[in-house]
Amino acid sequence: METFKISELAKEFDITTRSIRFYEDVGLLQPERKGNTRVYQRRDKIRLKLILRGKRLGFSLAEIRELFELYDTHQSTIQLTKMLAIIDSKQAVLQRQLEDINVVMNELRLAKDRCQQALNNNGQ
Repeated sequence: METFKISELAKEFDITTRSIRFYEDVGLLQPERKGNTRVYQRRDKIRLKLILRGKRLGFSLAEIRELFELYDTHQSTIQLTKMLAIIDSKQAVLQRQLEDINVVMNELRLAKDRCQQALNNNGQ
């Protein structure tokens, strides 16, 4: 079975070992111990990838923990309903952000065009 050292995971995901230990401290990762050495399994590596992806998408660590619990407890109706609520909330936030980004991108495009026109007019 493939195992990983904390330094290997830190390098692969471009994060600090301190971050990985923090995720362990809050219960999101549970590596085995061999003496003072942490030994991470494939499951830990996948969870770390999901933690980082969730954070990028704006999920809190509490929400990520809920997702892991949902997976670990084989998806009860209450948990699935809660998960749907989290997904709906995140989708709404991301949709608003996307709309804001589109507005700003359009404003930047217009400003760029005006600057380019001004440069062209000054060069004549």
